[in-house]
Amino acid sequence: MKRPLTALAAVSLLAVAAGCGSTAAPSGQTSPSSSGPSSTSAQTLTVFAAASLKPTFTELGSQFHSAHPGAKVAFSFGGSSDLVAQLQQGAPGDVFASADTKNMDKVTGDKLVDGTPVNFASNTLEIAVPPDNPANVASYQDLSKAGLKLVLCAAQVPCGSATHKIETATGVDLKPVSEEQSVTDVLNKVTTGEADAGLVYVTDVKSAGAKVRGITFPESSRAVNTYPIAALASSKNKDLAQAFVTLVTGAAGQKVLADAGFAKP
Repeated sequence: MKRPLTALAAVSLLAVAAGCGSTAAPSGQTSPSSSGPSSTSAQTLTVFAAASLKPTFTELGSQFHSAHPGAKVAFSFGGSSDLVAQLQQGAPGDVFASADTKNMDKVTGDKLVDGTPVNFASNTLEIAVPPDNPANVASYQDLSKAGLKLVLCAAQVPCGSATHKIETATGVDLKPVSEEQSVTDVLNKVTTGEADAGLVYVTDVKSAGAKVRGITFPESSRAVNTYPIAALASSKNKDLAQAFVTLVTGAAGQKVLADAGFAKP
C-alpha cells in the first residue's frame, strides 16, 4: 500500500511545480518578451533644435502632443554646432533642426540623418539694443565704435558665421567684449544690460518684445541663414519623427514660423 501512495504524492508535487514555473503574463499586461511599444520612453520624441527655434518649436510641440496624445516631445535647444557635437558623440535623438545648412551637412556627412533634410525657414540678423539705447547705435557701422560693449555669437555658431560673412563683405571689423555659444545667450546679455548691443536674429528681437529695441540694417542681406530639419537615423520612433518633420514643414508649422518672423527658405 505504501508504493501507490508515494507515486500519487510525486505526481501531485510535479503538477504544483509546473504551475509555479509558468511565465504567462497576467491579463491586460504585456509580457517582457513582447515587441510592442509598452514603455513610456518608446513614445518620447527627442528633438534637437537651434536655440532661435525655442518659442516656435515649443508651440509646435504642444500642437504635436494634441494630435498624438500618446507621445511626449522633449526638446534640446542650443547652438547648432553644440547640438551637432552631441549627436556625433552618440546622444540619442529623433529629429534635428539646424539654424544653417552647414551644421546639417555635418550630420548628413556622418550618416546620422534618415532621408534628405528639408529646408523649412530662413532668418536674418538684426541689431538688438536695450530699450533706451544708451550707446546710440543706429547702424551696422556703429557696432565698431570704440568703447561699445558689443556681444556676438561665436564663429562656429550659425549667427556667428553669418556675422563673419557680413564683416568680410563690408570690411567693418567688429570687436566684441564676449562671444556666446547661442543666439539666446547674446540676447540675454542685451536684455540684462550687460551689453550695449548684440547681433541676433529678427525673430529673437520680435520674441523679446519690449525688452529690447531692434535696429535693421541693409548689410544683413549678405548673410541669410536657411534652416533645415531631418529625422535622425538612430531614431526609435521613426513614424513620430517623420510626423514632427511634416508638422514643421506643413501649413500649420509654416504659419507658426511666419507669425514669429521667420521667412520662407
